Amino acid sequence: MTKIKEIIALLEKVAPLSYQESYDNAGLQTGNSEETVTGIVVTLDCTEAVLEEALTNNCNLIIAHHPVIFKPLKKLTGQNSVERIIIKALQTNLAIYACHTNLDSILTGVNNKICEKLGLQNRKILTPKSGLLRKLVTFVPIENTEAVLQALHLAGAGNIGDYKNCSFQVSGTGSFQPTGNANPAIGEINKQEFVKENRIEVIFPAPVEGTLLKALRDSHPYEEVAYDVIPLTNVNQEVGAGMIGELPAALSEKDFIQYLKQSMNLTVVKHTGFRSKNIKKVAVCGGAGSFLIKEAIRQQADVFVTADLKYHEYFDAENKIILVDIGHYESEVFTKELFYDIITKSFTNFAVLLSKVNTNPVRYS
Repeated sequence: MTKIKEIIALLEKVAPLSYQESYDNAGLQTGNSEETVTGIVVTLDCTEAVLEEALTNNCNLIIAHHPVIFKPLKKLTGQNSVERIIIKALQTNLAIYACHTNLDSILTGVNNKICEKLGLQNRKILTPKSGLLRKLVTFVPIENTEAVLQALHLAGAGNIGDYKNCSFQVSGTGSFQPTGNANPAIGEINKQEFVKENRIEVIFPAPVEGTLLKALRDSHPYEEVAYDVIPLTNVNQEVGAGMIGELPAALSEKDFIQYLKQSMNLTVVKHTGFRSKNIKKVAVCGGAGSFLIKEAIRQQADVFVTADLKYHEYFDAENKIILVDIGHYESEVFTKELFYDIITKSFTNFAVLLSKVNTNPVRYS
């Protein structure tokens, strides 16, 4: 029997809550994480219709991209859809979980899904985030170095871009004196000991710190393990906003627009004027991405596919790039597939349903 907290743990391993933006409200919105999962509905938005869909299909967990509680609630009287959803969820013991900007930010997240739909190659984060990396420095007897390093790598340390199991080590002499009730792996009580040790340094993402330190203590031979955790300002190449990649073959501007509509199941798009230049390098950002226009231009993207562009923001193209607004819902609706794939790869003992409800509040005539 799988509990809701196990699903949450999986999602937060993939997209840690610490990666969400400061304005966001990702995480468990309603429900008891200790409840057993009867079924899951995955959706872009948790609307009243989606809630009814979950109840009809005996699902007690809704996983949505957009949080239903985004602004603080001052009352619960059922006067608007958010209040009604929360009341009904509480009455029916239905859990609602949101995985929002944290899922936007990861290398395998929302923007990568857009890149997959467009068949982009050589993908990378458009604007990587800084301040999300740490460095672990520790000291290990030379003969135990390999075992400790292996444990640290398995716990998530040492991954830098396309390289894994990265570390630095230098040899020296460690000194200590066991006292009192110490139970030293090396040395004797009240006798100064000198041991040939390696100083090990590895970089790791901040969310795995607890797991990493446990792996260090479990694999290290010493009773008391000496280590430092140092915050870094380096950018994390696997976390950030937007993505950029290349089409397998260049397309004319007109052909690219048609290819985009076909690939993303679109009926209409808004865009700036053509530049009489073939499209090869493509930048993308699911949802509102106007804050990335300058970076897309700087990285010489031929086109930037995003949503929610305001009138005056189209002028920022300055004939250096084609800006394409495909709509917020349209840019993120395939997030449901992300959730489905993440969950079904690890759990097979309950139903995971892709919501059939079209939650797009925008209509085209």
